[in-house]
Amino acid sequence: MKKTLLAEFTAREGTEDEVARMIGDYALKVREEEGNIAFDVYTKAADPRAFWIFEVYRDEDAFQTHLNAPYGGPFNAALVPLIEEDASVLTFLNPLGTNS
Repeated sequence: MKKTLLAEFTAREGTEDEVARMIGDYALKVREEEGNIAFDVYTKAADPRAFWIFEVYRDEDAFQTHLNAPYGGPFNAALVPLIEEDASVLTFLNPLGTNS
């Protein structure tokens, strides 16, 4: 079963351009992962500091491979001081009609 999630975070005032550059570079790497199906980055129309990333992976194994990618840790370490939250807020999603 595909692994689908929404990651959310808010850039601190004045860091939104740097965060956008970082997430753009990171997205290019994630999209190259064999098990990645989608890694789409959005900002809220009403609040351009609010970032939403829609992610889809082939399955749980592909998601775990993504979590263990060597560029993930450095990206998250660089991101944390630039955002209001302690880390990205993850919401895992299921297609309508499934509970697993």
